[in-house]
Amino acid sequence: PVVGQTVIVVAAIGIAVNGITALLFASGRKGDLNIRGAFLHMAADTAVSAGVVAAGVAIVLTGWLWLDPAVSLVVSAVIVWGTWGLLREAINMSLSAVPGAIEPVEVQDFLARLPGVARIHDFHVWPMSTTEVALTCHLVMPNGHPGDEFTLQATKNLHDRFGIGHAT
Repeated sequence: PVVGQTVIVVAAIGIAVNGITALLFASGRKGDLNIRGAFLHMAADTAVSAGVVAAGVAIVLTGWLWLDPAVSLVVSAVIVWGTWGLLREAINMSLSAVPGAIEPVEVQDFLARLPGVARIHDFHVWPMSTTEVALTCHLVMPNGHPGDEFTLQATKNLHDRFGIGHAT
């Protein structure tokens, strides 16, 4: 038998603990996959705990014990749905795919418009970590390398415009 009052009390404590923890991760969730994963986990646990409180109240009021396994199935579905995007992003990162926030064609167009650049080849963009992006490419410059200032300005613009922190 399911003891509805115990379910309500334990789940209410879960709402408080998980909700506060989710708030601690909220500010960093946009820029870091790990922090986003922790935030989503805590936010989902908070929502699940709220659902469990509701199920506990319903069990106490109606005696419908079948609500306990039904809520468990809903919780499982919420977990799968909530983590699918995170899983996809983690797989892309492990495969060194171009980060979703970067449009490679825009980066190539930016580099192609730099003064003295005739063409680009061997262009690659990949995540170095959950917060750092790298780029390598060859800029064909028939008149030769224009100097360090060109390189410094190009890498600064890549960082400021596209979030690419390591360019070679």
